[in-house]
Amino acid sequence: MQRPLSLLPEPAAPPRAAPRRRRSMHATATLFAFGALIIFVPLWVPLVLAAWVAHLARGPYLALSKRLGDRTWAAGLITLGLLLAVLTPFVVVALSLASEANELVQRLTGAAGLPEFLKGVVTRESGGGGGPGAVDPRRMLDLAREHGQRGLTTLQSLGATLTTVIINLFVFLFGAFALLTEGPRYYRWAVDHAPLARPHAHRFVNAFEETGRGLLIGVGLTALVQGAIATATYALLGVPQALLLGLITCFTALIPSFGTSVVWVPIAAGLALSGRTGAALAMVAVGVTAIGLSDNVLRPVLARYGKLDLPVFVLVVAMFGGLALAGPWGLILGPLLVRLGKEAIVIAREEGIWGTAPGPDGDEVGTAPASRPRPRDPAAKPLGA
Repeated sequence: MQRPLSLLPEPAAPPRAAPRRRRSMHATATLFAFGALIIFVPLWVPLVLAAWVAHLARGPYLALSKRLGDRTWAAGLITLGLLLAVLTPFVVVALSLASEANELVQRLTGAAGLPEFLKGVVTRESGGGGGPGAVDPRRMLDLAREHGQRGLTTLQSLGATLTTVIINLFVFLFGAFALLTEGPRYYRWAVDHAPLARPHAHRFVNAFEETGRGLLIGVGLTALVQGAIATATYALLGVPQALLLGLITCFTALIPSFGTSVVWVPIAAGLALSGRTGAALAMVAVGVTAIGLSDNVLRPVLARYGKLDLPVFVLVVAMFGGLALAGPWGLILGPLLVRLGKEAIVIAREEGIWGTAPGPDGDEVGTAPASRPRPRDPAAKPLGA
């Protein structure tokens, strides 16, 4: 009689079944890990910013939670402050820049030459009720009929952009809140499960934090102060579109050597050509002293808190390379990838993975040194905690 299948002895596993299962599990884990990372790629910008901001807000968060006696409320108040800090200038700038940019472009495109162009930057032509600047309802109707389809396409594009902005803002705020409250737990899990040795994982995290401090404090805050000084100066001197020009000055502050002079020098020239010699001299004085020297004064002070271990030339090239590769957000991605790449090269060199490892005096030796300074373990102050 044939024995039941349940009573049949199990066939012996092939000798190499265990290694095959191990390789299979390795491939499966790698596949799903990369798949999970790919899911987060479209939202990498708000996630990275949330991690950096949560790390920088670690001190105020702990102080506020101690005062309130509740960490959730403390994280909620900080998140609300972030929301107001993001929305307030965005709404103000969006409402004013829309009209100012249109007016400035119309004036500059109608300039006959360089002198007229520079004058157009610092003067404002006012249209009377029935003059050339008046609104003709019939003309507006004709434009609507002529460009109706293009306007509908533009509105659809603006709607898609607005949806993306809202999603990114939500992820940023939610991510900052989650990292403030659960940051230590996320950090420990990531270090425990990362396919890296603990010291190496700590060093990569340190490099990530360093890049955030360097960009947001050492670079971003300096540019913001220079842009604020420039905006106030433009407004006091009666330069039209002061907010728009101040925003442009803030971005040009990221350029080494020339920096903000790319904006305020043409403005001073335009004031001089318009017959406002006193205003032009004042613009030059403020540009050279308050705007220009603030970079030399503020950057060393802020460098104590936001030092980025990259040469200035490498940082600028990384920012422009990231800009060409990934658009505006490449200004963040470029320095981040370069800084992490530098740390990876240093670790590989120290471990003797690429060639021989440096000795204590910088000489090459056959193996990695037996002891080296232990990398800082940020467990007491984890990322986003």
